[in-house]
Amino acid sequence: MRFDMRAPDGGAPADALYAAALDMAAWGEEHGALALVLSEHHASSDGYLPSPIVLAAAMAGRTTTVPITVAALLVPLHDPVRLAEDMAVLDVVTRGRVSYVAGLGYRPEEYAMFGQQLSERGRRMDDCLDVFRQAWSGEPFTYAGRIARVTPRPFTPGGPMLMYGGGTAAAAQRAARHGLSFFAQVAAPGLESTYLEACAEHGTTPGMCIIPAAGSATTIFVATDVDEGWDRYGPHMLHDARMYAAWLGDAAAASKSEAITIDALRAEAGAYRVLTPEQAVAYVREFGMLALHPLCGGCPPDDAWASLELVATEVLPALS
Repeated sequence: MRFDMRAPDGGAPADALYAAALDMAAWGEEHGALALVLSEHHASSDGYLPSPIVLAAAMAGRTTTVPITVAALLVPLHDPVRLAEDMAVLDVVTRGRVSYVAGLGYRPEEYAMFGQQLSERGRRMDDCLDVFRQAWSGEPFTYAGRIARVTPRPFTPGGPMLMYGGGTAAAAQRAARHGLSFFAQVAAPGLESTYLEACAEHGTTPGMCIIPAAGSATTIFVATDVDEGWDRYGPHMLHDARMYAAWLGDAAAASKSEAITIDALRAEAGAYRVLTPEQAVAYVREFGMLALHPLCGGCPPDDAWASLELVATEVLPALS
């Protein structure tokens, strides 16, 4: 289950969405969610989640076992020592339930907001990843000419699970160079082989290499009547799609859509879909999971719950 907390005009208010997200986190654990996934962006006109670690902590307080993943955490925008502290504390509190996918980010306005240079983001990412490794040892180290020591020592030996995300060969190579698993944002040919070759070159042990399955969706709602479902959920999915398309430009991503109307978004049968319960069952049997994004584009909680209830009463029983 993914939550990015967009709250555009015309959707539900932010306070209602955040309250619903916490309830849905508990629902997800009760119904066997593989993970709760949070994202990070800043300076978004629709209030996209800027503080995923805060929301992850709140969700952790409502759950006990479900994994929580921050994907992606825009590492270069943060002070790495302070970020390492927050991640260490959350690792202790959750006994290692929270993992992270480090991402560079790509929006100039975000870098400007935090006084960072977009052109320096790769070098800064490398520096931050090196800081994490030192910080989570629990020993003093030097950063930017200052002595630092991060406490508490993480619950997870070596620090919270950290992966590296991206959709380019350079991203795969950076993951390998730092000895991290690679989380690809697109099913681009050759990314896995690039990652494995770079691991061999740098003498690092390959971790997971997660590539989106071709033909899979990233946002799914379930409705008994697909036409009614598109009337209900389509405007919110279109908002999400149009915002991402404007941000990404020519860059590729599994969630990217070029649609500018609800009808076009539906016709793509791509990242955004409304499925009947029967279609959702078939989808899970083909792809192994159902990518739920219940509050997508500020979807009102009552409408989002209607989709989740169908998952609980008609989809999951058919798969058991």
